[in-house]
Amino acid sequence: MRTSNFLLATVKQDPADVEIVSHRLMIRAGMVRQVAAGIYDWLPMGYRALRKVENIVREEMDRAGAQEMLMPSVQPAELWRESGRWDDFGPELLRFTDRHGREFCLGPTHEEVITSLVRNEIRSYRQLPANFYQIQWKFRDEIRPRFGVMRGREFLMKDAYSFDVSAADMEQSYRQMYSAYERIFERLGLESRAVEADSGAIGGSVSHEFHVLADSGEDAIAICADSGYAANVEMVPTAMPTTTRSEPVETMSTVDTPGQNTIDAVCEFLGVAPQRTIKTLIVAGDESPIALLLRGDHELNPLKAQKIPGVKLPLEFASPDTILQITGTDPGCIGPVDLDIPIIADYSAAQVADFVCGANRPDQHRQGVNWGRDLPEPAVADLRKAIAGDQCPDLPGANLTIRRGIEVGHVFQLGTKYSESMGATCLDENGESVVMHMGCYGIGVSRIVAAAIEQNNDDNGIIWPDNIAPFNVCIVPIGLNRSAAVAEAVERVYSELAAAGFDVLLDDRNERPGVMFAEMDLVGIPHRIVIGERGLKGGIVEYRHRRDTDNQDIPLDTLIDTLTELRSNG
Repeated sequence: MRTSNFLLATVKQDPADVEIVSHRLMIRAGMVRQVAAGIYDWLPMGYRALRKVENIVREEMDRAGAQEMLMPSVQPAELWRESGRWDDFGPELLRFTDRHGREFCLGPTHEEVITSLVRNEIRSYRQLPANFYQIQWKFRDEIRPRFGVMRGREFLMKDAYSFDVSAADMEQSYRQMYSAYERIFERLGLESRAVEADSGAIGGSVSHEFHVLADSGEDAIAICADSGYAANVEMVPTAMPTTTRSEPVETMSTVDTPGQNTIDAVCEFLGVAPQRTIKTLIVAGDESPIALLLRGDHELNPLKAQKIPGVKLPLEFASPDTILQITGTDPGCIGPVDLDIPIIADYSAAQVADFVCGANRPDQHRQGVNWGRDLPEPAVADLRKAIAGDQCPDLPGANLTIRRGIEVGHVFQLGTKYSESMGATCLDENGESVVMHMGCYGIGVSRIVAAAIEQNNDDNGIIWPDNIAPFNVCIVPIGLNRSAAVAEAVERVYSELAAAGFDVLLDDRNERPGVMFAEMDLVGIPHRIVIGERGLKGGIVEYRHRRDTDNQDIPLDTLIDTLTELRSNG
């Protein structure tokens, strides 16, 4: 491709109101343009990268034995009512009616549609296992679309659905898809990690998320290098401390803390460490509100809290009015002493001695509070999110580290969640009717493009991994319109690279070299070839990989072999 025939829509200035690197660079590199909030045009440069990702996903799904098909993006409400999700899914489901008053939605996912299809097409265990996938645009009406295509309302997704006659067969299908995902991310050239995860609104008993690791990632991932353990921090069990709680030293007292309504503010005001404070969170309960207590430096894990007997589902924090009625103060000064509602403390909170907590009075806190002396010993549970340094659940004595990740894939063992409610059955080998067991497997194709940029960039722009770069190689001629030798060499190299299977962008514009270099760095093409009259006199061209800072000279007659080797080495 020649830039003279290509929409190279680069932008010099950073766009306004852009929060993350990938959004900024996708606009500056001419990859996307916003049409409406969370909805984007994909320009030729961006669409080439999108298709590269899509093709890798498709090839590995085919290799794993999945069958590609295409389902409608518009789905009838009656299918969603069969599964029970029409009312449960929430406002992210964009609902509308046609001219006849029939209700539909724009599909955010396709469990209902595929289950309806399979219940009508598969009759016998002999037709199983079966796995169907599509690469399809989805729509979720996010309340606050942001981060460009990272959290848009419309997005390209690969979703696959497996059907098996038994739970054991479903687990086998799940393992095959898990392995396929590992191959996909290896081929994409991205540093990624599969982690144990919560199944969320999709449902099912077992699930794993696949994350592209990046400092800008929204999700915190706990990793143990010694055991290979990895999980979303919300899924990590924290162990009950084995050490004995310290004996009380201080006498409980009340201290004025005017305007100090956060842990950080109280700690600074009183000169104490967050580890010596207790924060009290009040949540709705089935019969009465419940107080959940954590150490000041820890964060409540909602998934764990929802599993506590008596906690109302879904988890709901008490309103300021309810807190005022229970405690006589606002949320910033509540504490467990003389609190007349059920109290459950996190393991670590129950180990703290001489702690600071709210006094249940405006602008006051208590110091030197101790369990068993100043208030009863609490019921205890695992309530918090894991942090760096916590013990690995799989290897006692090993510690966890925390990385940031961007979720780009999620696989689920659904079991019979949808097939049972929608009547997807088949005959087993004994001629008995059984409910089919399902798995589902999603990859955010458009989200991967943004995640790849978040992981691979520098001050000059994008740094694409070879396999998903819009172009593998760019040719930047020096003096193309002034030198016949340069023009001849450029055309020969361009043709030979294309014949060797490279996607090549030839910058044939009449621009200054500095402009061309800057724009090729911005769009992130991995391999840059500079052809100029001076180098040609010595039979060489200038080469630089996008990640490097130094140029190297390559003999013109070995260029194709050298680039082939460089590309194969990543």
